[in-house]
Amino acid sequence: MSIWNPPRLLDLVGMSLLRDETLAFAALKDLPTEFFPSLFMEAFHGRHSETLKAMVQAWPFVRLPLGGLMEMPHVGTLQAVLDGLDVLLAQKDCPRRCKLRVLDLRNTGQDFWSMWSGSNVRVSSSSSMAPVAEDRSRTEQPLAPLEVFIELCLSEGTMDEFFIYLMQWVEKRKVSIHLCCKKLKIVTMSMENIMKVLSMVQLDCIQEVQVNCTWHLSTLAVFAPLLGQMNKVQRLLLSNIHMSALEGQEQQHVVQITSQFLRLHHLRDLRMESPSFLQGRLDQMLRCLKTPLENLAITHCLITESDLKHLSQCLNISQLKGLDLSGVPLTDFSPELLQVLLEKVAATLQELDLNLCGIMDCQLEAILPALSRCSQLRTFSICGNLLSMAIMENLLRHTDGLPSLILELYPAPKESYSSQRILHLGRLAQLQAELTEIMRNLGRPRTIWISSSPCPRWGNEIFCHEKTIIYCCFVPP
Repeated sequence: MSIWNPPRLLDLVGMSLLRDETLAFAALKDLPTEFFPSLFMEAFHGRHSETLKAMVQAWPFVRLPLGGLMEMPHVGTLQAVLDGLDVLLAQKDCPRRCKLRVLDLRNTGQDFWSMWSGSNVRVSSSSSMAPVAEDRSRTEQPLAPLEVFIELCLSEGTMDEFFIYLMQWVEKRKVSIHLCCKKLKIVTMSMENIMKVLSMVQLDCIQEVQVNCTWHLSTLAVFAPLLGQMNKVQRLLLSNIHMSALEGQEQQHVVQITSQFLRLHHLRDLRMESPSFLQGRLDQMLRCLKTPLENLAITHCLITESDLKHLSQCLNISQLKGLDLSGVPLTDFSPELLQVLLEKVAATLQELDLNLCGIMDCQLEAILPALSRCSQLRTFSICGNLLSMAIMENLLRHTDGLPSLILELYPAPKESYSSQRILHLGRLAQLQAELTEIMRNLGRPRTIWISSSPCPRWGNEIFCHEKTIIYCCFVPP
């Protein structure tokens, strides 16, 4: 038997006003604040453009989280809202009732709409909206530029009708509009279009930059001055930056790029995938870091022994919480270099990834004392390295005293393989039983993964013990 839920007074008032938009316009002046969000939602989903335009001019909140209502961007509703903003911008003084200073087009603000509507109907899922209180000071500056927040993922597919309309609107109103974004992601877009879009964005608002496309070093050098203007950046990810065989100005480009790090005073998280241009030049980038890093990833590239030495001596890595050197060959390097590096970060390190580094028994043996002093370590992954059963037993004993360690990802012992590098599952099962017995004798319940793949989560066998669980994964032949 279904329960009848009668419409709320707010809903009835909203439906009544939207049936007569002339009445709605007249009512906005005296409409109680709590009626606005519900009426706006009805007008938005019913695409009552004139009502939307009028409501924007009387919006009684500092922020209008429009993006939280847009499951699919619609140019018509955006145009209505922007038309309302144009009326506001044309006025010398902000209307007494209107407090609007921020138009948020990101997929946020769901809590705001849910609170005022009394339900989650028509609200798409995403992160919650930041408290409005943080923007209260803006109401005291009615002539300050109005801020428009967007999510920027630059790809050729980004240039749809909605995005183009918004960019054209902003371009004509640069003085009175600040276009802001917290996170910039670049996938596939010409540098010409990237620079055109970013010329309309307040670069000092950006806090995270991801470059997920293949660029030549010269292209990154062109982008670097823009990066330097993003002086609030806290997280920077660069991937697949290659040097062309024809490039003859590598050193000049590297200087153009690394010198911009001098301007990034808030950088905490630096991740660089396949940065081939850093080989033999890592010290140039490290010298330009202005603040201590919390996370550093330099992966899938070649570095020199001198690079690793400079890394271990860098003052701004002493507070690292995460270090990822996966895919960086370390086979021929002195074991002491990695030991010195771990000693430097032992007090703060929480995540350590050394997958596919070509680490041998002697190198792992050298870092075990330093590893055992990483008291904050939570995750340790060393998959894809050829290690013996003896050194793995030693590893388990040295890490047994780490109280925070909850995820351990290890390679299948080299004794599991034949001389032709074929994995013998029967032998692997025997070694797994031996490891289980070792951990039983150590006396502390633990969970570890053993894998013949660099990514243990791809495996399909699980071995369990009443106190110790060993997830054992393998790549099928």
